[in-house]
Amino acid sequence: MNFTVIDIDKWERRAYFEHFMNVTRCTFSITANLNITQLLPVLRAKGIKLYPAFLYMVTKTVNAHREFRVCFNKEGELGYWEKMLPSFTFFHKDDKTFSTLWTEFSNDFAVFYQNYLDDMNRYGEVKGLSAKENEPPNTINVSCIPWVSFTGFNLNIYTDGRYLLPITTCGKYFEQAGDILLPVSLQVHHAICDGYHAGIFINELQEMASNCEQWLL
Repeated sequence: MNFTVIDIDKWERRAYFEHFMNVTRCTFSITANLNITQLLPVLRAKGIKLYPAFLYMVTKTVNAHREFRVCFNKEGELGYWEKMLPSFTFFHKDDKTFSTLWTEFSNDFAVFYQNYLDDMNRYGEVKGLSAKENEPPNTINVSCIPWVSFTGFNLNIYTDGRYLLPITTCGKYFEQAGDILLPVSLQVHHAICDGYHAGIFINELQEMASNCEQWLL
């Protein structure tokens, strides 16, 4: 997968990147309720689970915007991947642990969904932090906390603060005033993303949920 190195001297975001990386290094998170009133019955009618649909929506949105694909490569160079794949958590009911699993992505939902099913069938019973080996570097982290309809969620990452890719978490959906709402939390690095970009992310997820019949063929 292609990784394009950013020429910082010509980068329109240079001043913001340097400030939030070198002066006030920080991440921020935003939580919003995604209206899945139209999405959920379509999924149920087709026998499709919500979680893989959510993985598809998140990954497709990430791949549509360079800001969500910017990171440092293993050589320490700043750049962006051409395409990202989802690396997601899944739960083991017997011992109450979780594992992570990455899946090949396709813009064709039917292809992606089959990839998801194949990987879950093969690796779904594998215990340990990583169920599938050889995770590529161009992955984004997605997780689910299906036991609680949270109103806020924040990850406190105690590293050197150079992890730049978005992290997305969904919660337990609930009904309110006749609508079905899904809590979604997005965490990003301020060196790469501002509130504007977070807004794009949430709004495009909502657009996909509201127009699900366009991609759930």
